[in-house]
Amino acid sequence: MYTIELNKRQQKIIEIVKDNGPITGEQIADQLDLTRATLRPDLAILTMAGYLDARPRVGYFYTGKTGSQLLTEKIKKIKVAEFTSMPVVVQDSATVYEAICTMFLEDVGTLFIINKNGHLAGVASRKDLLRASMGKQEINSIPINIIMTRMPNITYCFKEDYLLDIAHILIRKQIDCLPVVKRSDDESGFDVVGRITKTNITKAFVELAHDELL
Repeated sequence: MYTIELNKRQQKIIEIVKDNGPITGEQIADQLDLTRATLRPDLAILTMAGYLDARPRVGYFYTGKTGSQLLTEKIKKIKVAEFTSMPVVVQDSATVYEAICTMFLEDVGTLFIINKNGHLAGVASRKDLLRASMGKQEINSIPINIIMTRMPNITYCFKEDYLLDIAHILIRKQIDCLPVVKRSDDESGFDVVGRITKTNITKAFVELAHDELL
């Protein structure tokens, strides 16, 4: 896992703060025989990265956390809302054939099925549609609601949930995607407001690693 690489001066600053904190920027500069202005970028980097914390009229102090611990904390704070994709939905009156066409055209692996009120009623995966198409029935006449996984047997999440928790759910249940929902205004069901996939989670971790390298 990537972490920010500190230069020698930044490492020295951390050692000084460890041994003498809380300590002011001017006092750190004096120990390094540098000006406060010269140290300002280094102190800003160390503070933003979480190695140091600063208190007005008190100074800098060491947080006591390693780069790996800081990165772990960042991962745990990421919420679903930050990486939600647009959902692809079909009506529960659609046929399996129509669902297959939608999945192909939208290039997704999971469809969310909504009822006449627009609430989440079911989920159909690529495997569900493939299984249905292999049967002897005519897929133009099979309603999608016959083969879908129905509420309340659907695993879903909210925008406020933590992405790491959702990653654990996807792994444990061996599924590729979850609908992101919110309670409908009339509280009679859930409205689909997004989707979270393994690709979304991978993107989150790649972006986080990229930020750590900057």
